[in-house]
Amino acid sequence: MVAPRDTAHSGTALLSGAPAERPGPDLAAEPGRATEISFAGVGKRFGGNGSGEVVALDGIDLEVRRGEFVAVVGPSGCGKSTLLRLAAGLDSATSGSVAVQTDSVGFIFQDATLLPWRKVLRNVELCAELRAIGRTERRTRATRALTAVGLADFAGKLPGQLSGGMRMRVSLARALALEPELMLLDEPFGALDEITRLGMQEELLRLYRDNAFTALFITHSVSEAVFLASRVVVMSARPGRIHEVIDIDLPYPRTRDLRYEPAFTALAAQVSASLKEAS
Repeated sequence: MVAPRDTAHSGTALLSGAPAERPGPDLAAEPGRATEISFAGVGKRFGGNGSGEVVALDGIDLEVRRGEFVAVVGPSGCGKSTLLRLAAGLDSATSGSVAVQTDSVGFIFQDATLLPWRKVLRNVELCAELRAIGRTERRTRATRALTAVGLADFAGKLPGQLSGGMRMRVSLARALALEPELMLLDEPFGALDEITRLGMQEELLRLYRDNAFTALFITHSVSEAVFLASRVVVMSARPGRIHEVIDIDLPYPRTRDLRYEPAFTALAAQVSASLKEAS
């Protein structure tokens, strides 16, 4: 096991050899499964000690188990993205501790963040290139990742020639090329139209099934959280605290028809009610 890293560590996604064997979605939520991310008494403040100080997070205690898919919902400004940045090592906690048991991390932002002058294949290679992975190996990984997201035929296109949904799939492929054990996703589908968003949710679940990574996913959408996750964390209004953690007892694999099932509707209603209380 890789030694835990604290939040002062660089947030650049790393790669340390081939990914270890990890549980699939059906095993992810089993009690006793090894912890991938641990937040213990985490607080985060921005600004000085004067009236301008903002308390973003307060007393966060949360464990994400290896192979688990955890979604985080909460009102705007409650610190959801801050929580993800702490997990990525892009920021440090003011109090408490954050431990991540792997350095093999992929981060997907709200925007696809592609370089407009680089063709799709070269964009997918970028993170592996920054990690000094050899050209042949990173080209192999990038090609495999583009195939996985259904964009192998667009490797020679520029980002400006793609739709919004396709650009986000390129962003997913770029993260997959690192073969990450942990995927951190900050509202990646928020800017997409509804039809594209639903399709991307199914695509992400397929990739989760095939690659068996651990996922921490930030979203404003209750339906999206319930469809994707094995657990949903509901956060309170700022300062962000954990209001409730709800188990999503729906089997994987999940298809779009699940959204019309009574069990799905009931869980979505439960999360919505919790969110209303937390707000």
